[in-house]
Amino acid sequence: MGWFVHEFPDRTSLGPEADASRRVITCFDELLLGNASTRGLLGAAASLAGCAAGFRRDLPPRSLRVGPDGAVVEGRALPSPESSVGGDGITVWLEREGPARPEDAIILERLAFAVRIRHGRGGRDADDQHELRLLLDRAVPVEDRRTTAARLNLVPGARYRVLAAPLAAVRDDRAIGVADVVATPYGPVRALVVPQDHVPCGGGPCGVGVAAVVERLHHSFRTAVVALRLAAPPDAPCVLADRYGGVIGLLADTPLDADLPDVDALDEIMGHAWGAATLDALVRAGSVRQAARLAGVHHSTLHTRLETVTTVVGFDPFDGIGRTRLGLAYLLWRLRNSRVLDLPLPACSASSAG
Repeated sequence: MGWFVHEFPDRTSLGPEADASRRVITCFDELLLGNASTRGLLGAAASLAGCAAGFRRDLPPRSLRVGPDGAVVEGRALPSPESSVGGDGITVWLEREGPARPEDAIILERLAFAVRIRHGRGGRDADDQHELRLLLDRAVPVEDRRTTAARLNLVPGARYRVLAAPLAAVRDDRAIGVADVVATPYGPVRALVVPQDHVPCGGGPCGVGVAAVVERLHHSFRTAVVALRLAAPPDAPCVLADRYGGVIGLLADTPLDADLPDVDALDEIMGHAWGAATLDALVRAGSVRQAARLAGVHHSTLHTRLETVTTVVGFDPFDGIGRTRLGLAYLLWRLRNSRVLDLPLPACSASSAG
């Protein structure tokens, strides 16, 4: 099984709105095939639109609002006719401030279609059976997580991995595990729980978390999200958390608002055309000459760059703890500047903003 991102043929012939529409359709088609929950569908719509999305069902009464980060929005909202779609006792809407964007219509259309299918299967809403987010949330009591795991047919004592991918990702085997859209501090992601030994390496981008029993799948999920956010050059599109050993846990536990002077210092280095390749070489190499070979430059050139790096960061990257400091700072800088979860609608959104 592999995760991959749809690439449409002859994309140069598509206008930005047509391209955005195809991406929205692909996203919702895959969420339906993956049996995403209503909250997951709303989270995808909100993330694509950049504003909260809502849902209301008449019988039995139920309503839900989800923000662009995938988190539930408390309170009620009165959707306007211009930003809502209703039918079959179900209404969905977008809570956009200001004029609608070109992609809003297709997002609402596909959201309404997906939600109606979701609530029409066997005359019941299966969301309660697919609260994967509960299993992956360490704040949920462990007994509740065990109960959720049992409902999802996960075996106590067995080890599983969590895969994380962007909303627009597509996988070629949807029967191997339990999947849904789950909120993270960086936006909603698609999560899939698979057996420990089932590690896909094809396609991307994708992050594969460390193996864990059901009580620790929250840790596998957090490491999968870190691995996903590192899924860019020089790493392969599919990144296994295992390759980083215990460091992956430190990266997962670092707060978003942590004060990290070493990471801040790397902004200046990354401003140079040679910055990214040089830092990657320094982190991976055991000597200046080896770093030069990895960077594809003469060792004297690399030495000059090393002097600049040392001056900016304030320590020698090859001197004792300096190697560890640079390695952690480099990984944290990449996480801070990761674009793997950026929405696939920039052209359409930009055109509407003007």
